[in-house]
Amino acid sequence: MAAHNATSILVVDDEPSMLGYMRTLLELDSHRVETASSGEDALQRVRRDPQPNVVLLDLLMPGWDGLETLEKMREVRPNLKVVMLSCVSDTRKVVQAIRLGAQDYLTKPFNKAELDGVLRHCFQNQQTMEEACAEAEPLGDDAYFVAASAAMRRIRTQVAQVAKVDVPVLMLGESGTGKEVVARLIHKMSARAHRTFLKVNCAAVPADLLESELFGYEPGAFTGANRSKPGKFELCNKGTILLDEIGEMPPLLQAKLLHVLQDQTFSRLGGRTTISVDVRILAATNIDVQAALASKKLREDLYYRLNAFTLQIPPLRERKEEVPLLLKHFMTRVAERYGRPPLPYSPTLLDACLKHNWPGNVRELENFVKRYLILGDEAQVARELQVEAVPAEAASKPQETPQGGLKSLVRGLKDEAEAEAIARALEQTNWNRKEAARILNISYKALLYKTRQYGIEGPGRQPSRLVTSG
Repeated sequence: MAAHNATSILVVDDEPSMLGYMRTLLELDSHRVETASSGEDALQRVRRDPQPNVVLLDLLMPGWDGLETLEKMREVRPNLKVVMLSCVSDTRKVVQAIRLGAQDYLTKPFNKAELDGVLRHCFQNQQTMEEACAEAEPLGDDAYFVAASAAMRRIRTQVAQVAKVDVPVLMLGESGTGKEVVARLIHKMSARAHRTFLKVNCAAVPADLLESELFGYEPGAFTGANRSKPGKFELCNKGTILLDEIGEMPPLLQAKLLHVLQDQTFSRLGGRTTISVDVRILAATNIDVQAALASKKLREDLYYRLNAFTLQIPPLRERKEEVPLLLKHFMTRVAERYGRPPLPYSPTLLDACLKHNWPGNVRELENFVKRYLILGDEAQVARELQVEAVPAEAASKPQETPQGGLKSLVRGLKDEAEAEAIARALEQTNWNRKEAARILNISYKALLYKTRQYGIEGPGRQPSRLVTSG
């Protein structure tokens, strides 16, 4: 690779042969190379100016190991770029290094091309990276990763690092923040990218069917089981599975999942044969994890297995600088899908969107764009935002929060918005349910279920107002 204005690189390793090998590789590209044989020596060098442009730090060393050295370096130089040098068996430590702020890692033994690739990543212009993150990154199945805030760019950086380490990842965050999109990004950036990605919503599948959905069944396992059927784990072998709303999984089934995480083996429902699979498990939930652990709703041993690496996805109200970008992105996508010309956002409407708290997060914003495109009435959708803002503000006052708390209120608001969007689509299509399902981008079966759930009656009758119990 080309030299980067005589870049200064500090190599830290207790093996003289590795220091010599690294010096040879780096000096071929005219880098300035310094070496240290211990964490203590490396920290002393990092304290002095000018600081190295990048540190290549061995994970296993006597005295201070790589993790302890990294932590101390980051305290002294928070913006220092550090690449860890690790062995294949050090997966947990690599994950810990990413948590501590390591820029990247290399697995020994590595060649010059691999080293050059990691250094290129380190030397990328930050502005270029931010611009790239601000673009809509396609992930397949009409999913895109969009980031314009520092928080989401940080998540993308973490994803780029942890995707290459084959460990479970737990994604936490409110409903609609984009946890599935982050899961798809992890899959895309992993070595399993060319394999299957499957999502299972543990809250949407009835508890008594979830086991057969995940693990499959044999003939006679239950009434109506006339043939064998593979489950999601078998279908996803060598790929990635996302267990969405993991907190809603029944505790007995959590025990079976724990076994899969530990041994990568399971039996079909009603079967006696043990099946082995190689599946990367990602999990997501919007529940209060600590409360779920305390109430035994979520098994503690399963939680600690799943959270080898945790990503906290912030709500949209904490990253409002993304609202204009998301509005533009969704308008482009939805207009293409419905074959309509995209509508503009006036300064007044954009201001209303920026002031809105988006309790339903990115999902609510996407539904808002759909309503705007279908109705074509800017004044009406702006009024809807203002009406929805009143209960959102009231929710911040504890004495006015309805029974069930803020979570119940938010769920009610989202349900009302969804019911209204469904009713409008049905009215627009003269109650052609298949066409309405296509407009809403949901399955026909899902539309029938939701019309029953929300009490949406036939032509000329208004949808019933929703009552949520929380």
